[in-house]
Amino acid sequence: MQTASRRTLVAAKMPGAFAVSTLTALLLSVTWADHHQHPLPHIEAELNCLKLSPFNADFAFALYKRLNAQTAAGHNIFFSPLGISTALSMLSAGASGETHSQLFSTLGYSTLNQTQVNNAYENLLHMLGQSHELEQLNVGNAVALRSNFSPLEKFLKVVRHYYSAEIFKVDLNKPDEAAAEINTFISNKTHDKIKDAVKEIDPDMVMLLINYVYFKAEWKKPFNRDLTTKADFNVNTATKVQVDMMMDTDFYDIYMDAVNHTTVIKLPYKGNTSMMIVLPDEGKMEEVEGFISKDHMRHWHNSLSKHHVDLYLPKFSISTEASLKETLQEMGITDAFGDQADFSGVSDTDRMKVSQVTHNAALSVTEMGTEAAAATIVTGVATSLPLTLKVDRPFLVCIWDHSIRSLLFMGKINNPTAM
Repeated sequence: MQTASRRTLVAAKMPGAFAVSTLTALLLSVTWADHHQHPLPHIEAELNCLKLSPFNADFAFALYKRLNAQTAAGHNIFFSPLGISTALSMLSAGASGETHSQLFSTLGYSTLNQTQVNNAYENLLHMLGQSHELEQLNVGNAVALRSNFSPLEKFLKVVRHYYSAEIFKVDLNKPDEAAAEINTFISNKTHDKIKDAVKEIDPDMVMLLINYVYFKAEWKKPFNRDLTTKADFNVNTATKVQVDMMMDTDFYDIYMDAVNHTTVIKLPYKGNTSMMIVLPDEGKMEEVEGFISKDHMRHWHNSLSKHHVDLYLPKFSISTEASLKETLQEMGITDAFGDQADFSGVSDTDRMKVSQVTHNAALSVTEMGTEAAAATIVTGVATSLPLTLKVDRPFLVCIWDHSIRSLLFMGKINNPTAM
């Protein structure tokens, strides 16, 4: 590999978001992706993409704990583990040597090879595209290229075929116009939920990898807007904020884990997804965050049972923005950001490194699940007295896609009124 001047690979402008959720993408001059995919038959495709589920779940909880340690007290955390894993996996397709090993180790793919990961993502994206008739779930990838930079055709074929990536040429001689067009593209892909994601164009940028996730769904059982009232939400022992508190009385899947000081409730959407709320007992959030893992989530999910519940849940909209460079370095991806970076799978003439990894996410929760058309509300009446569950203090939230058994979004809502 020649040592031409080192240029910068801006990897993964990735985002995520739920219920009106989103991620970052970009565009300029277009060479649209070639979507001639040949995914496996349905059953084989499902088994293939499920190979990634345990690894991606472990990465999600490891990343959450790092982000939580770096987030100021009282601030919200929200991100798309699927979006970040996908973007980094696409990046790994162009990495070699120790750079590749560190990416795979951090993602948990040490027992897999790049071909297996590529095949799994091809089928995962195919499954997502086939299984959401009742929801809007749009997961996509893109690669923005500096107009005078030409990656290896082998790399472009991989990201087109396995990651369904759109390929763009970006004219950096007009940085303001380029940023505006990029932001318009991102906004369009995320239904205006992620705006102005690109503040400025790095003059050394040769390539930008993008993953975006947009999700919108209605609750299987919507809340009655007439029952939404003002109520206190306890951010901490010293701070209360007023929220619009939704209310519903119905049968919900719920589990009270006395040993782990947690109550878990599952709220299904129409389709193949659901929200799981993890509500630690008063003063136990830090303890729960210390041990939570995919094994606890599996145990809680398997322990759920139907109960008649008076449920109180805040209505809110939040957005988050984070730089993941330092976090990923702490998790073991170090060479990719330094002069020793090996992206010879992208170019055999230009030496490159990752200059930044950013993630934007937005979450909106309303009576309908998202801001959606009105629906007829039918409230069932039970003969036994219901349990009362008030989500009026900080809680963890996870959005699961059951068809691929993957965590789409994850976060902690410390303050529903903080934008």
